[in-house]
Amino acid sequence: MEAVNPLSTGIAICLLISNQVNAMKKEIYINESMGETRIAILEEDRLVEVYVEKHDQQRMVGNIYKGIVENVIPGMQAAFVDIGFSINAFLPFSEIQNSSFLPDVILESDESDSKKANDHRNVELKTGQEILIQVIKEPFASKGPRVTTEISLPGRFLVLVPEVNYVGISKKIWDKYERRRLKKLCSKMKEKGCGIIVRTVAEGKSDEIIRNDYNMLINNWKTLKEKSNRSKAPSLVYEDLETASSVIRDLLTTDIDKIIIDSKKIFRRMQNYVQDVTPKMGNRVQRYKLKIPIFESMGIEDEIAKLMRPKVWLKSGAYIIIEKTEAMVVVDVNSGRFIGKKIHEENSLKINLEAGREIARQLRLRDLSGLIVIDFIDMNRDENKKKIYHEMRKELKKDRAKVAVSHISDFGLLEMTRQRIRLSLLDSMSEVCPTCYGSGRIISKDTLITRIDHWLRRYKIKKNDLRLKLQLHPEISEYILKEKKTVLRGLMWKHFTHLKIEESSEVSRDDFRFVHSKTNVDVTKELDLGKDN
Repeated sequence: MEAVNPLSTGIAICLLISNQVNAMKKEIYINESMGETRIAILEEDRLVEVYVEKHDQQRMVGNIYKGIVENVIPGMQAAFVDIGFSINAFLPFSEIQNSSFLPDVILESDESDSKKANDHRNVELKTGQEILIQVIKEPFASKGPRVTTEISLPGRFLVLVPEVNYVGISKKIWDKYERRRLKKLCSKMKEKGCGIIVRTVAEGKSDEIIRNDYNMLINNWKTLKEKSNRSKAPSLVYEDLETASSVIRDLLTTDIDKIIIDSKKIFRRMQNYVQDVTPKMGNRVQRYKLKIPIFESMGIEDEIAKLMRPKVWLKSGAYIIIEKTEAMVVVDVNSGRFIGKKIHEENSLKINLEAGREIARQLRLRDLSGLIVIDFIDMNRDENKKKIYHEMRKELKKDRAKVAVSHISDFGLLEMTRQRIRLSLLDSMSEVCPTCYGSGRIISKDTLITRIDHWLRRYKIKKNDLRLKLQLHPEISEYILKEKKTVLRGLMWKHFTHLKIEESSEVSRDDFRFVHSKTNVDVTKELDLGKDN
């Protein structure tokens, strides 16, 4: 019997997996409205990624600024840099000439060892110093943008990293001969003291095409340096592509079946771009002309609406709950309506496997980042816990963001982190509720009645005239008049007052308004409603 070479078998398996991934049907839909541009990415007719760009909000990731160092704080191992915005940019010491933020890249240079980040570094930064930095994370809430001193200029096939000396090859290029060809080509053509990262789409491309991309990037870098020398800090010296163009630049591979756009302006821009870089794929860029909105006709609008809800139902009848907090994202797996076999362990494994696949998809869809804790249904067998762990790892390989996953703990928790680059979908498409202040809950009807009772008690102490109109939200008004008549009469007897209930859509559901019956003056704010006497 002929012996099997395990190494060649492993390579064959890797290539098979790669081909299967590349064979996956992918489609990109772009919708432009008056206020925003939305990009939806579908894999096998399932929505996997959504990007939202507000027209009145400047996209910052990829932009390069000439900034001024405002503060250097050794205790935080960071500095704050003024780049011309109200909030200063945050520069960790680890991002000073550090390539660790570049995902899916293998450094193939002898100098790569010198690029490792240190937890504690001594840097020579001084207040008032001018510095060239690039935004790698969008600002969020009260936090400014995160920046790095290691500038990178992305092209179609290459990424230029000036003032370093290495060649990086995408991990997704499997063929060792192709990797060798690309490394040899890049090492030969790159200038001294200049780094190059070869992107996945460069695989199989001719030397001429790659050289043209490199020459374009070098010219852009020289132009950028000249502008930087002329500009007064703080100032923008290089602006990256807007979201739609950057998504196409990063995702345009041969496995993209079609790109459908409903905007004439964006369609022309994308058509010209695709014709320049990959003319053979020009026919895949299509203009959407139907009267029905593009996202509605494809069922994408309903999917996006579901992303605003914490509960996600699974096909089996189980469901997951996704809650985003200030500190972390918490995911809970529940059996719900699932009816399985009598054996609890098998039921739990089946639900957890299905939930793991959906959670990985939801993280991409909602663009959730930071620390993520997943509470799976309890399982007793270690081999089943490992199955869940490996299933999560497999599904997360489809994610373009950098992720790190730990094994399931004894408490049934899986901890992971996901790279944050931009705002989550929830933050992009929603704002804090003025009623619940972001908690997602408002006070009950009965609690509101209690607050009305306390208000009347305080008002009675200071005022003699107790003929008042009580204005309420229509839902609360109906509730009191129909289901709480005895409570209303009790309030009037208790405080020796006459109350006339009025509906008002201007009053929020968890609030009330008292108006003087004779003068029609709002007297609600005359008392400190936050205190009970």
